[in-house]
Amino acid sequence: MVDWSLAQLLAGMHENVRKNLELARTNFAHPGTKGDAAENVWIDLFNEYLPERYTARKAHIVDSQGNQSDQIDVVVFDRQYTPFVFTMGGQITIPAESVYAIFEAKQTVNASHLQYAKAKIESVRKLHRTSLPIPHAGGTYKPKPPIPIIGGFLALESDWSPKLGKSLIKNLQSKDESHRLEIGCVAAHGSFFWNKEQQQYCVDQSSTAASKFLFQLISLLQFSGTVPMIDVMAYARWLDQNKKDLHKNVAN
Repeated sequence: MVDWSLAQLLAGMHENVRKNLELARTNFAHPGTKGDAAENVWIDLFNEYLPERYTARKAHIVDSQGNQSDQIDVVVFDRQYTPFVFTMGGQITIPAESVYAIFEAKQTVNASHLQYAKAKIESVRKLHRTSLPIPHAGGTYKPKPPIPIIGGFLALESDWSPKLGKSLIKNLQSKDESHRLEIGCVAAHGSFFWNKEQQQYCVDQSSTAASKFLFQLISLLQFSGTVPMIDVMAYARWLDQNKKDLHKNVAN
């Protein structure tokens, strides 16, 4: 019989993430390639360990009113109930209704990177999300409110000293909830999350930071519930708009 240890398995999960992030940082000189490699480490982690109802990708997010976000490093979205995800030339576009969480991924965490991440999550939370009544055997449920989109930050290292001290907390703070980052991981040093009950950030400087972070993310997703039923026809109306644009171009 082979001896095994759950603690060792979880430590191994973390160590695999940390080593792969370090390889991405040291083996690629081009910043864009280095960034892509690091993002893929996190995407692979999510796709490996999150329940299959969730999928993680780098993507743009669009709403039924024609608004589109910048490219988001890591998007965790629903693939079970989402009727369409556009892929063109390797670029993925996801309807806003299907998004559970978005993450900004950098090599390091610092003040400017956190402010950039806050702006990204705010821009996605501002997108319009539809919600239709849900039919059931006894009638129809009212349209459910869109779920809160989780915002997070991912990195290998911290530019501060101490690494996850007061400077981190200060730069995470935000009076506007639309800017809030609820969760994050700095793989070499620990993780953080927003404690809603205590209304404060909690930091865990664990030697298995990536594993702790993953469990915390799964817990947040469990309490998010399920995405609302998307109004597909709100998107379909852009087909008519496309016809109008084509006719207009032909006329000109």
